[in-house]
Amino acid sequence: MVSFCALLLTLPALGQDLQLEIVPMANGQALRLNEPLALAVAAQVTRLDCLLSGLALQKEDGTWLESQDWFAYLSTAAGRLTAKVSGMPAGEYMGIRFRIGVDEATNKSDPNRYAADHALNPQVNGLHWGWQGGYIFMALEGRFSNEGKESGFSYHMANAPQLMTVELPVAFRGGRPLTLAVEFDVQRALAGIDFAKEGTSTHSRAGDALAAKLKTNIEQAFRVRSMHYDVYQTPTFATTPAPLPAGTHTLTPAMTQRFPQVQLPADNPLTQEGVALGRELFHDTRLSVNRTQSCASCHDQTHAFADARRFSLGAQQQKGRRNAMPLFNLAWQPSFFWDGRAATLREQVLMPIQDAHEMNETLPKVIAKLSADAECRQAFAKAFGSAEITPERIAKALEQFLLTLVSQESRFDRAVRKVAELTESEKRGLQLFVTEFDPKRGLRGADCFHCHGGTLFASQSFASNGLELAEDDLGRMAVTQNAADRGKFKTPSLRNVARTAPYMHDGRFSTLEEVVEHYSSGVRRTATLDPNLAKHPEGGIQLTTQEKADLVAFLKTLTDESFIGASATTAAR
Repeated sequence: MVSFCALLLTLPALGQDLQLEIVPMANGQALRLNEPLALAVAAQVTRLDCLLSGLALQKEDGTWLESQDWFAYLSTAAGRLTAKVSGMPAGEYMGIRFRIGVDEATNKSDPNRYAADHALNPQVNGLHWGWQGGYIFMALEGRFSNEGKESGFSYHMANAPQLMTVELPVAFRGGRPLTLAVEFDVQRALAGIDFAKEGTSTHSRAGDALAAKLKTNIEQAFRVRSMHYDVYQTPTFATTPAPLPAGTHTLTPAMTQRFPQVQLPADNPLTQEGVALGRELFHDTRLSVNRTQSCASCHDQTHAFADARRFSLGAQQQKGRRNAMPLFNLAWQPSFFWDGRAATLREQVLMPIQDAHEMNETLPKVIAKLSADAECRQAFAKAFGSAEITPERIAKALEQFLLTLVSQESRFDRAVRKVAELTESEKRGLQLFVTEFDPKRGLRGADCFHCHGGTLFASQSFASNGLELAEDDLGRMAVTQNAADRGKFKTPSLRNVARTAPYMHDGRFSTLEEVVEHYSSGVRRTATLDPNLAKHPEGGIQLTTQEKADLVAFLKTLTDESFIGASATTAAR
């Protein structure tokens, strides 16, 4: 039998990685290049790039654990703002230190010796002074206006006297994945700098008073923003992302690297203003025909944004025929609804509004109601740059909000990251979950992982799971018109499953115990039954009473209390 520890090691737990995330700030928000700063004169930053080195961790006894050959290149324009170090030992730590720039030996060495993707490769960072030799440690460039005249500043910190050291107190434990987010206040870095009197450029030569002043400012412009025992991914896009609407501020969801790499919509970049508007629309009853029902009416946060009723009721008390699905980790879903009839989230969000069995409203009437509200028009202006309200903008705002509903902090997740421990019963349940049922080969498991595998706990799009079917619900077949899809429904994630009852597409089971019993002894054989169930013997796998209890115990560890809590906020970094 495979041990519990071995099972956890097969999951992407990220070991002892420490991810340092630098968040440039201005005006109390994440820095946006080419936008005004609150300084003595009208100014804006157009470039902020730097090299980091010498990451060190301060142990409880005050000594420092130094990294070896650690370098990082950060670029605000490229969105390259994270750096990672592997092999962080277990133990208690009380501080972090890093340098902005590189030591003298590295600075004078041949830059062409570095690999093509190395932070110190001049083609990667664009911060090497070529014929002069040596690196620019930080490039802080921008424009300003003084007495009606436009001008620019170009501050390049370099050379040994300007090697900067940042030391920050922060208590944390090693030996587990960790993300430290550190803010860099650009206004603090430029505080007290008079462009007209002190100069608009510095190349950090000996005796450069402006460079010395900038060095002090920059070293004092950092502070710890947050600490999380996880490591987060940087979302990717299919194409170059569209520019943010004027006046908006980017929002980067906190999505663990234990999940598959996510790809967000390039034509609808997430912003603080867009997500806020989407949240308001999600709870707005004006989307329904009689102003009585919102999206939240059938997607309750305390139930992981599912409906505790077997069938949801429409705005006019129309009874549906399927149970409302939970809403989380939608960025990884290739289709939506139990039958997959919506290919994109943006397409899906407008369907319930117009469905006669749900909100039963027309989009023109929704737009008329929202447009009559001055505050609503203002919210659209903040999110999209103008007050126009259209179906596309409603869909985009809802899409932005829903993409931030990320559930990744269950007790199981914490156990994988070595910050929590499962009980013996829960461990046995996990063993059953990931083990085949094949008694001839000495394997006695519940076979759950075939359809609910991976860190998302949903590894198969559509499947027939042996339910007695209603004649009027063909499942996926109604969409594809393929008889091979009869009785197939979307495989839901098992995350938060203890809070999403009732279960199955029609809510026929009220408890997890009933669900487990179905797979143990109640699977019906049909022409489209999933092969992973059809291979089982007549009568089912016949789990014991203890095995059923252990399996339910494990499933309950997938509940993310921070996600379903009433005080939960958007998952953002």
